[in-house]
Amino acid sequence: MRKIGLLSDTHGYWDDKYLKYFADCDEIWHAGDIGSDELAVRLASIHPLRAVYGNIDGQNLRLEYPKIAHFQVEQVRVMMTHIGGYPGRYNPEIRKELFDTRPQLFIAGHSHILKVAFDPTLSCLYMNPGAAGKSGFHLKRTLLRFVIDGDKIKDLEVIELGNR
Repeated sequence: MRKIGLLSDTHGYWDDKYLKYFADCDEIWHAGDIGSDELAVRLASIHPLRAVYGNIDGQNLRLEYPKIAHFQVEQVRVMMTHIGGYPGRYNPEIRKELFDTRPQLFIAGHSHILKVAFDPTLSCLYMNPGAAGKSGFHLKRTLLRFVIDGDKIKDLEVIELGNR
């Protein structure tokens, strides 16, 4: 069993609440637009960090993290990217790869809109944690926590960090 903390679109913004909400997590995942090398280092100092780079991330982050990450946690295959779209409107750049690999969990960021949905076409759970940073049009800063236990994704929590 692995407890995951998921965030996106921090745009370099550090919030001490990350320490509180990720304290009992086993891993932290960042779905892009990290915003600074320092933020990535701080997150990785809490727990192991899996991340993808986003459209605002500079060269150092692009060298450190992939555009698209494929990995497995317990028995769940995961695909994570920054600009992924959502069920019914996937980004054309990743659509073929998504349908070819058919992960059980697909994670994207970029929209700053928190959304969790099941895609019956792929038999896949989609997650976008919204935006944890202060840059953008969103009103509330959010992140997600959940558990992967064997082949199950469960105990999903939506956490509001406060106003932008």
